[in-house]
Amino acid sequence: MTETMPGLDGDPAATPEPPRGRRGRRGRRTALLASAVVLVAAVAVVGALGLGGGSGKVGAGAPARTGSFVPVTRITLTERASVDGQLGYGAGIPLPVKATGTVTWLPEQGATIGRGGTLLRVDDRPVVLMYGQLPTYRALGQRTSTPSGGTGGTSAELKGMDVLQFETNLAALGYTGFTVDERFSAATAQAVKRWQHDLGLPETGTVGIGDVVYSTGRVRIGQTGVRLGAAVTENAVSYTGTARKVVVDASARDAAWAVRGAALTIHLPDGSTVNGKVASVGRQASAAEGGGSGGEGGGGGESGSGGAAAATLPVTVSIKDQKALGGLDSGPVTVDHIGKERKNVLTVPVAALVALAEGGYGVESRSGQFVAVKTGLFADGRVEVSGSAVSEGMKVRIPE
Repeated sequence: MTETMPGLDGDPAATPEPPRGRRGRRGRRTALLASAVVLVAAVAVVGALGLGGGSGKVGAGAPARTGSFVPVTRITLTERASVDGQLGYGAGIPLPVKATGTVTWLPEQGATIGRGGTLLRVDDRPVVLMYGQLPTYRALGQRTSTPSGGTGGTSAELKGMDVLQFETNLAALGYTGFTVDERFSAATAQAVKRWQHDLGLPETGTVGIGDVVYSTGRVRIGQTGVRLGAAVTENAVSYTGTARKVVVDASARDAAWAVRGAALTIHLPDGSTVNGKVASVGRQASAAEGGGSGGEGGGGGESGSGGAAAATLPVTVSIKDQKALGGLDSGPVTVDHIGKERKNVLTVPVAALVALAEGGYGVESRSGQFVAVKTGLFADGRVEVSGSAVSEGMKVRIPE
């Protein structure tokens, strides 16, 4: 007997449900999973973007994400900037040679000469280095005064600060037997004769105006301006100090860091670093070549602004540890200086910041809450943060 199935008479309501196969079940399962993923993602986005509102705390109750946690720390945050510099001994200064005659000997470039050393020879007579700031302006020695009657004569002592300066050097070289003062006495003349004997000079007891040259200390010979056999000139020999230093042409507009005594870090060509300090800052600005010219089709106003920006000031940087420089006499270097500094501020790693939809930044706490913060100085991979809901020691997440 044949059984009649309901719905075969064309009634739509009675149409049988098609069989449920594996394919149908799998499709519904996939659709449900996709919906769940979208829902979770939406919740995460709402929390991260700060759509939940609140006073300082954003997205409360958002699920915590994976990553490491670091504390908010209170430190002094320092921003460093770099400028290019040149290592060397500085610009050469001509020695004030007052001797006259023919140059018969010259020192080698780079030679270091101290007190009592020979700077050059003129007419085969040594020109000797002494220490002091007062230049030679007269010969030193005993003076003979003639009485008004015109017969006989007596010795008169020459007096002055130049005498004191020379006697100080003579005593420092080991020639004694006189009082170091402002008087050129007979005892001083005897010491001068012994000094002249050791130099191979005629023992006159008088110091000629061209016999010595004064500097504030040891000198390093720079370039020579004459050849052997030529007449001596005031520019015959130039000198520098013996200590290597760095000269920076700092932007006149951005030279607030160049304060005498300010600590700096110098990066050498071989990758090593040495410490330095600002020794001096020039007072006269100079414009770089082409610094004041306008650009293509530029107006006069822009040209003037560009010229001011190109003006530079010479900044000299001293280096106390000369041994740290090794055998390097000159070369390009990079100088790090402090640009900005914020003392005793709360900071987090820059990687901990989260951009918020309503603007600004926030950080994610251990509980998954997003706390809005105000950012300040960025430096050394960290950032200054502040806000009513952020505190020292608070743990914030750094995403993986």
